[in-house]
Amino acid sequence: MEHRPQMQAEEFERIAAAAEREGVRMEFIHGRLGVKAVPDGDHDEIIRWLMQRCMQHRPDLWLYPERGLKIQTYRNGNAKPDGALAPEGAFAGQGEWAHPDQVQMIVEVTSYDTDTDKRDREEKPAAYAETGIPVYLLVDRDTCETLVYSEPDAGSYTKILRRPFGKTIEVPAPVGFALDTAPLKDWVR
Repeated sequence: MEHRPQMQAEEFERIAAAAEREGVRMEFIHGRLGVKAVPDGDHDEIIRWLMQRCMQHRPDLWLYPERGLKIQTYRNGNAKPDGALAPEGAFAGQGEWAHPDQVQMIVEVTSYDTDTDKRDREEKPAAYAETGIPVYLLVDRDTCETLVYSEPDAGSYTKILRRPFGKTIEVPAPVGFALDTAPLKDWVR
């Protein structure tokens, strides 16, 4: 059966802009409309902590929070990841939905909602790999694990590294640093 998107990307962008004014965040992944949960305080602390780590290890890059990106080379898609690691100025002059060609890593932190499993663990890794994002870092608060997806090839990541909170995980090139995940234990339910 042929996959058909629910709507065109332009249509999605109009709906998402209206929803954002009402406090709802939307994404359009693999041709399907999705709602993204509003982050809680612990989620925000994880992003703040990751920003600090990225600045310490990679001062040449910035972790842009909630940066709207055009994703997927096949089937138009739009996502607002929790963080997009890219060189300073990478999104200058671009609109709400930017091209991800300079993004080195995407960061997502799971939310406590029913869509997390399919969205963050299945759909997003596939969409980011299709787009050619070199690294996808998932902070999974449900399983208390950090996952690093890397080496995208033919629409999927060929390497996945998984470590429980409290262990150090290597974030490979082009990012290239070790991340001690011990503090993440403080920001889970």
